[in-house]
Amino acid sequence: MSVSPIRLGINVDHVATLRNARGGILPDPVRAALLAIEAGADGITAHLREDRRHIRDTDMARLKQEISKPLNFEMAVTDEMVGIALATRPHAVCLVPERRMELTTEGGLDVVRQRAALAPAIAKFNEAHIRTSLFISPDPAQIEMAARLKAPVIEIHTGTWCDALAERNGKADAEWERIVEGARLAHSLGLEVHAGHGLDYATAETIAALSQVVELNIGHFLMGEALFVGLAQAIGTMRAAMARGRAKAGQA
Repeated sequence: MSVSPIRLGINVDHVATLRNARGGILPDPVRAALLAIEAGADGITAHLREDRRHIRDTDMARLKQEISKPLNFEMAVTDEMVGIALATRPHAVCLVPERRMELTTEGGLDVVRQRAALAPAIAKFNEAHIRTSLFISPDPAQIEMAARLKAPVIEIHTGTWCDALAERNGKADAEWERIVEGARLAHSLGLEVHAGHGLDYATAETIAALSQVVELNIGHFLMGEALFVGLAQAIGTMRAAMARGRAKAGQA
């Protein structure tokens, strides 16, 4: 069976976090993005938060100007961020929930409850030819609402599954089945399916075997690995793991 290739997007937020811990301009997240692309990344993700805790406005402008691969602008659905995204005109926006006190994005966006706020934003991005991805849990109601809102892409939140595997709490198998069924449902509704959050080499290899998933977005794990082996080697090892998983999809 022929299976479409799987893309790898690299999130550079954590390079900016390290920079901001001390202030100044180094390490530069744009340099990290350029190195990631040279090493085989298919795109770059950056999350401009309300409090600017890591990525800054100037980072987003430079990423749009300097990188040769698609820019995925991760953002909360606020008037400020919608305006910045429309002015920046990235390849894609990924709409996520955002709380000021969280360490990282916790859980998926509740598109069912927030559909009234999401609908006009998605319409504006569609009109501007900016692809909208909704970062959601693999819940049928959320997936079906994403399709109704005419968002072309969803990104399945894999963090709950990854945490269950790490904690060995007995919930991993059930969460994996939710991901499998969610990817199938989304694909059947005409949505492009991405996945991300908490992925490492092993979990990325597993999820790459799902033929419906065409892109993985990974940041924290790869930046952590880069401290020990370098960014190029970390990305190369991740691409190899994803390729092994994709080969299993073809065999299936």
